[in-house]
Amino acid sequence: MSCRRCGFALAGMFWLAGCSGSIEDAHSHAPSAPEARGGAGSAARAGRPAADSGSGGAGTGGASPSDPPRPASSVARRLSRAELDNTLRDVFGDASAPASRALTEDLYAPYDNDSASQLASGAYVESLEVFAADFVARLIASPERRRELIPCTPSGSSDAACFEQVAARLTTRAFRRPTRADEAESYLPLLTLANEPNAPLGAASSPFELAVALLVQSVLQDPEFLYRIEAGLELSDHEIATRLSYLLWGSAPDDALRGLAEAGELRTANGRRRAAETLLEDPRARDQLHRFHAMWLGYRAIPHGAQLAASFARETNQLLDRVVFEEPQSYLNTFEFPESYLDDRLADHYGLPHPSGGSGWVPYGTSGRAGILSHGSVLSAFGKFSDTSPTQRGIFVRTRLLCEKLSPPPPSVMADQPPLGDQDAVCKYDRYREHRTSSSCAACHSLTDSIGFGLENYDLAGRFRAHDDGLSQCAIEGNGELVGVGSFSGPKELGALLVERGLIEACVVKQYLQFALGHEPAGADAAALEQLVSTFSASDHSLRELILSHVASEAFGRRSEPETP
Repeated sequence: MSCRRCGFALAGMFWLAGCSGSIEDAHSHAPSAPEARGGAGSAARAGRPAADSGSGGAGTGGASPSDPPRPASSVARRLSRAELDNTLRDVFGDASAPASRALTEDLYAPYDNDSASQLASGAYVESLEVFAADFVARLIASPERRRELIPCTPSGSSDAACFEQVAARLTTRAFRRPTRADEAESYLPLLTLANEPNAPLGAASSPFELAVALLVQSVLQDPEFLYRIEAGLELSDHEIATRLSYLLWGSAPDDALRGLAEAGELRTANGRRRAAETLLEDPRARDQLHRFHAMWLGYRAIPHGAQLAASFARETNQLLDRVVFEEPQSYLNTFEFPESYLDDRLADHYGLPHPSGGSGWVPYGTSGRAGILSHGSVLSAFGKFSDTSPTQRGIFVRTRLLCEKLSPPPPSVMADQPPLGDQDAVCKYDRYREHRTSSSCAACHSLTDSIGFGLENYDLAGRFRAHDDGLSQCAIEGNGELVGVGSFSGPKELGALLVERGLIEACVVKQYLQFALGHEPAGADAAALEQLVSTFSASDHSLRELILSHVASEAFGRRSEPETP
């Protein structure tokens, strides 16, 4: 009997099982499920996602607002490192050695799930192979994990019925869809292989356990595990469940969600909405929302010591939880909130009163702070040249909060070098003078630097300062301008300006939709984007309602045909 699927991993498992080539090439047999449904499976098996025509510009044009929302094309999206770690935790119950430590880092643009950047390089494949072997050895060595993997009691080392039960249960969870009987049977050659004379057991205590180890290692490297494959214009029930769980949890569907898919409950808008409401009550939904903000606002890797970085993260996550989950209110309050969650260390860092009991909510008072733009996490995110960069902070506001497109610097500009300006100048404002006076620089830098200088009173770690670099002759005025909109001083006034002028709400929706789709909304996504912006506004800017409306939309259960140029 040949093995159609296990051939994906065998090349990396010869050392473990002493394979003598008794399992034939997986590609010489009938296509497995994804290949039978269409081109998506073959693209994934080639180590790359199929072409995604939905990536590209930011526009909201190309469709009438009255047209029904259509999702962008998505055939195969590889799990990001974070999604893979979460899936390993939830499917196998093991989070002790994240795969992210072994695999090359995802590209962030700004999100790690951008389908256009998810090519599987040779280095990725090789690293995954090594990780899979290590992961399986640790899994099999744990009695608790073995019991979870093997729910039946094998009658002997060659018990095919028990092994098929193990394979069916594992692949249903790992591939996020029901496993057909012939698929479970197709793994039986691994059981034969494990029972060959002199097969090295490694961490396994019996040939049966060795076969299970080979099964797991094969599944970990199978494209149906590594990719979210969608084939067909109408998504299947289980593809909808997968979309839902990876959007809200960043992980695979659990038994309950798969049960809803099996019962057809996710076919309707109300069914998807009810399921999403349940998923949002799980702590994993909070973690996922924290990750979205960390990538969107650029603070996913805060460049500070572990204790301070942890305090920054706690401060921001507590605000998000309060506004979205605990005391549901307008999401725009995130940018104007009058207090923050501090511990004693962070209170000292900001120069604010200590919270009662060592940690808790502290009013900002007259400190000039308010909302998330005052947090050390956000203020730390866009520095350069070992200090704050007015240009980088301005780019952050323009691109991340207003969703504007900025032209790249001319090829002749050394963007990785500090601005030359007056090389004898001591103060930063003077060193940046050329940005304001040179005709080739001013057009763009007037849009960015004027914003960044309004935040200069806050250093790269989010502390208030009156002088640049501690130099008494370099007093910081802290006056900024959002050209064409108004002036401000500090993060409190900037947040208020953005909210009061209605500048940020459409960008919030666009950023979340980009995170949900895995690429920047464009073309066919225009109607969905406009509809969600309208819903967000009508719900008093409830982020929860934005999420639920997206899940309940017709577009969520459909995949459009690739657009032609």
